[in-house]
Amino acid sequence: LALFLETLFYGIFLTLYLLTIFILLAKTGIQRQVLIPVATLLHCIANAHLVISFVRALEAFVFNIQTISPDAYYLANFSSPSGLAKVALYLLQTTLADVVIVWRCYVLNHRSLLVAVPGCIALLTNMGVVCYIIWSVSQNPVGSAVSIQVNICITTFYASTMVISVACTNGFPTFLPVVIVIVESGALYATSVLVLLVTFLTGSNAQYIMLDVITPIVGIAFCLVILQIHFQVGGKPMTK
Repeated sequence: LALFLETLFYGIFLTLYLLTIFILLAKTGIQRQVLIPVATLLHCIANAHLVISFVRALEAFVFNIQTISPDAYYLANFSSPSGLAKVALYLLQTTLADVVIVWRCYVLNHRSLLVAVPGCIALLTNMGVVCYIIWSVSQNPVGSAVSIQVNICITTFYASTMVISVACTNGFPTFLPVVIVIVESGALYATSVLVLLVTFLTGSNAQYIMLDVITPIVGIAFCLVILQIHFQVGGKPMTK
């Protein structure tokens, strides 16, 4: 189910990405120099994550089916190279999304230090937690469960990411049309993180579905912001 949904959302992301690149190639300045590399990086991460998901599914349900059950394969390979790579890619994708959200909030708020300082502190904290999670998981013997400390750090990361997403997509009445776009597209990402946090805290296996789905959702949210702002601005009359 996780692989099916990730593939579905990846297809949506791929379509929006190609349209976004087509539009951004006609732009100049920071819109072309910054947004194209960011969108491409998000797409590359989603690509790599999907490929690893397919490889792990083939190993679990085809290649290793005679020696280990799919359930046992996924549980025993959480800290394997492929499992660790998926975790790292997810954390990298969501961290990059947080950076974009904070930067966008900073720009929309007239480059205020009241936004920049708390935003940077939250980002640096998240990055530190990410590094610790990846290092801790890499130290776990294959087949062993993650430690309580890692679970706490994962919970902290999920909660912090959700707070950043919600806090940075509210306010700014001067830019109301833009904010509406951000809230609409960011709501999908924020809701996904909330569901992930709840399923993780309750120990539900649905957390693994959300882990795979969120990676392309980050790219979808990013592309929707660019596309909707482009069509809003493009649809406005040039003269009164």
